[in-house]
Amino acid sequence: MLLLISPINNEEALESIKGGADIVDVKNPKEGSLGANFPWVIREIRDLTPDDMLVSATLGDVPYKPGTVSLAAMGALVSGADYIKVGLFGTSNYDEALEVMANVVKTVKNENPESIVVASGYADAHRVGAVSPWDIPKIAKESGSDLAMLDTAVKDGKTLFDYLDIDDLKKFVGETHSYGLKSALAGSVKKEQLKPLYDIGCDVVGVRGAACTGGDRNNGKIHSSAVAELKELVNSFD
Repeated sequence: MLLLISPINNEEALESIKGGADIVDVKNPKEGSLGANFPWVIREIRDLTPDDMLVSATLGDVPYKPGTVSLAAMGALVSGADYIKVGLFGTSNYDEALEVMANVVKTVKNENPESIVVASGYADAHRVGAVSPWDIPKIAKESGSDLAMLDTAVKDGKTLFDYLDIDDLKKFVGETHSYGLKSALAGSVKKEQLKPLYDIGCDVVGVRGAACTGGDRNNGKIHSSAVAELKELVNSFD
């Protein structure tokens, strides 16, 4: 299970790298759960990240505007991101979400077939009117994405497990794998929740708060010691 850590700037990125993150995921919490950062921030973080370490970039909690989102995907790609992650926030149903993802995939793969596209839904989609989390694996498959992901849309202290129990998450991972895709799970995931996610076969776990000082994703800062502790824990599961 790969450990994805989400820094917001160069300082946090260096802490993530020092701590042994598998994927450095550039985001901006000020703009939402999967808030987008600026192209130059992605570029700077890609430049300081070792070549053998993956850099992910979120496009934001995106609206139902396939052209706009496709342009954002191109921006993240040319800024150096290996993973292009789309938060399907403003898509209210399967068809809208599929249209957005299919166009993102076309944009990204035409430019670089080796790039990885992530279709991300929300375990608490009902709170924001977004597409159902149960549609995400099939949307990922039908659009040609590489990963199906779940996060939480509202960051109010509740975690992924407040909306979906371990059997639900196992079902999500299993369906995703049945399509030949990889799964990713995030959403204020706590240290003690990593082992259950590993046990159900999750491929990528996304963390920010648990890697920050004070466990605070917004006011705390990512610290290498916290990242290293999480990485050591994940490695102990093997």
